[in-house]
Amino acid sequence: MMIAEMASRLMLVAPWPLLAAGVVVGVGADRHPRLMRAATTGAAWFALACAILAAVAYGLGATGSETYLSLHLPARLGALAVSVDADVLTIIMLTLVAFVGMIVARYSKTYMDGDEHEGRFHRWLALTLGSFLTLIVAGNVWGFWVSWVATSLCLHELLAFYRDRPGAVLAARKKYLLHRLADACLFSAFALIVRALHSAQWAGIARALAHTAGPLPEGLAVAAALIVVSAVLKSAQFPSHGWLIQVMEAPTPVSALLHAGIIYTGAFLVLRASPLMAHIAWAGDVLAGVGLVSIVVASLTMMTMTNIKGALAYSTCAQMGFMLMECGLGLYSIAVLHIIAHSVYKAHAFLSSGSVVEHFRAPKAVVSMAATMGRALLGLTIAVLMVLGVGHVFGVGLVRQPALIVMAAILAVGMTQLLLQALNTRKGAMGGLLVRMTGLSALVSIAYFALHMGFVALLGTSVPADPVHIGMAQKVLLGVIGVAFLALLFIQQLLPRLSQTALGRAAYVHFYGGLYADSMLTEFVRGFGPTPGGIGGRRRLLSSDPSHEVQ
Repeated sequence: MMIAEMASRLMLVAPWPLLAAGVVVGVGADRHPRLMRAATTGAAWFALACAILAAVAYGLGATGSETYLSLHLPARLGALAVSVDADVLTIIMLTLVAFVGMIVARYSKTYMDGDEHEGRFHRWLALTLGSFLTLIVAGNVWGFWVSWVATSLCLHELLAFYRDRPGAVLAARKKYLLHRLADACLFSAFALIVRALHSAQWAGIARALAHTAGPLPEGLAVAAALIVVSAVLKSAQFPSHGWLIQVMEAPTPVSALLHAGIIYTGAFLVLRASPLMAHIAWAGDVLAGVGLVSIVVASLTMMTMTNIKGALAYSTCAQMGFMLMECGLGLYSIAVLHIIAHSVYKAHAFLSSGSVVEHFRAPKAVVSMAATMGRALLGLTIAVLMVLGVGHVFGVGLVRQPALIVMAAILAVGMTQLLLQALNTRKGAMGGLLVRMTGLSALVSIAYFALHMGFVALLGTSVPADPVHIGMAQKVLLGVIGVAFLALLFIQQLLPRLSQTALGRAAYVHFYGGLYADSMLTEFVRGFGPTPGGIGGRRRLLSSDPSHEVQ
């Protein structure tokens, strides 16, 4: 068996034990919870081993797309095929999700031990993880779509695991309705793509687009718009984000799997469809704009959160907006890097959320000086100059790669927070701490540009290259992005002062309620009938904020 075939076949079989565990062993799972638990954990380890071996085999051989079974579809929709794409993007995502899935499966053994429905939980965990891994490796768009729907339906069972909790059931219903709309949009997009390009394989679509000169057919532009809608709905972007905030009543392992893996389904769709998105600039602009709005709203709302899981949920909403914004700007390699970093961090954050309180009990360094506009500007100036200097060393310039420089400027905004820790301390201790923070910021800048170069080289042709020439609309969008992040920086630094003003107090109330964007959808979902516990009657979920109790 050739190395290329070995990689694709390992990727093909990686999800099988998980699916078999859910379908076969999962029958009557609550009657034999230990067997179900062992089957799920073992299958998760098998998937991770296959992913690692596939990565090794890929490193030793060539890329390729293997088709094992094909079924012709009517209406010029091509064929539904069991096929695998072995490239850097799919192998990275397969390994990442398999790793997170294994960690979640192991954690669930202890977390769910003794639960009345422990077996049922492990059954749906296996099916959800297996479906998602199948989606990742799918080389056929219809296989991708079937896995896309299956992942959502299986996840629904986990989100509504505690059926006697009205909040959990309501959130699951919201997500169910939004994801069915995303399913319909994606099906329509794939139908338009296949009929226009005469291929249902991701690799074939990319080849057809690479040989297309001039404007694309109108049907492909509509398909790109539908892909944007699907990705936004799947990524819980404002104003359809409420369900993501409310699923905190599901078991903690479910939150970890969702926030550290499955929530990236929308971003992964954009990455897979990136050859099409790269040809339609306005679709990327819309995606970046929606992501930016979600970043701003989620970041401001997160500042009002009083509970750990709520803050983590809004953090995920903002981070997903950031990833979609990166994809919209054509920085696909940065988006992949972002997914990896955020996935590992978020899984750890949720699985250790119970011990976070110990972190807050620990003594903190005393900050003797209140933040001022002057010190914030000084810290920002140092950070921006550092980023521009390091970027120049790496050969990155504002004229050649404006989108990448704007992302680096956002990094500078983050580094300003580090520098302000030094600038806001007592003068006697400021010098040494400022030197250390400046050195740390320099290392972060170097790591950013080095990792970007590394991922561009690693991903190769798996995703389009970073854009070099952009139009006026994209330049304006980049300017708006920069201003938005600067505003967030100064709002956060001046928050104690702003909270003393009438405008600040009013804004706090509105953002604490998530700008009430979720209220209309909540009422619409309640129209489908009461949830367990009488939701919509005496028990009423007050808002999308998980800190609100059910009364």
